[in-house]
Amino acid sequence: MSPNPHDSTLELARRLGATALVCEVAATRRLSPSLHEVVLRGPSSLCGAPGNDVMIQVVNGDGRLVRRRYSVRSFDDERDEFTLWVTTEHVGAGSSWARDAAPGDQVDVIGPRGKIVLDELADWHVFIGDASGLASFYRMAQSIETPGRAIFIVEIDDPSDAVTAPFDEGLGVTGIFIDRQARAHDDPAGLLSGLAAFELPPDVGHAYLFGEFSIIKVVADALLDRGMTAEQISRKAYWRAGRANADHGEPDKGEA
Repeated sequence: MSPNPHDSTLELARRLGATALVCEVAATRRLSPSLHEVVLRGPSSLCGAPGNDVMIQVVNGDGRLVRRRYSVRSFDDERDEFTLWVTTEHVGAGSSWARDAAPGDQVDVIGPRGKIVLDELADWHVFIGDASGLASFYRMAQSIETPGRAIFIVEIDDPSDAVTAPFDEGLGVTGIFIDRQARAHDDPAGLLSGLAAFELPPDVGHAYLFGEFSIIKVVADALLDRGMTAEQISRKAYWRAGRANADHGEPDKGEA
């Protein structure tokens, strides 16, 4: 018999209108210096639409149970498995869990979570952020109906973090990876330079900004200055430089 999630997990899932299950780690591997892949056994109903995430329960450094949220990279209906890409270049409860996870480990999972999904009416899609957004970026882009266009502008800490993905031959794909070059993790200069060097396509597009709290705010303003409307910009802060995420998994949104 499968174990039941913690009572607190069941109660939170009830309030959120989501599903709570205990999932088992099926496999793990290091993808790059900054990314670790964790495959969990669980139904696709946890994964939602491309752009959605799941909430997992992990142990913090002081022994407390906290929650972290990770976008689903992909799922396999035949095997009842889904994949997460977790950034591990920093010290944190989620990164420690991903580095140490081993097949057979169990974890409480709540899903699906998130409100950002692909704008199916857009002619082109631009995905902007750091390595923490790659899982969601690639899953969303792989769901674009052809013909269509996907543009990736991603800042990375190491050349090996430029992890790629396969796409339908009918999809136009442009990838721009920007070396951080030791800039601070809340310095938007790298992404702004990549954005400035790229001419946005004509017709109607949509931008998806996933990454560091301060940076995506600045990049959103830059896109507005270039003529995009607020309705054409979806943004999700995964983390905030210098501050641990709150126990529920969201970054601190208070003033600096």
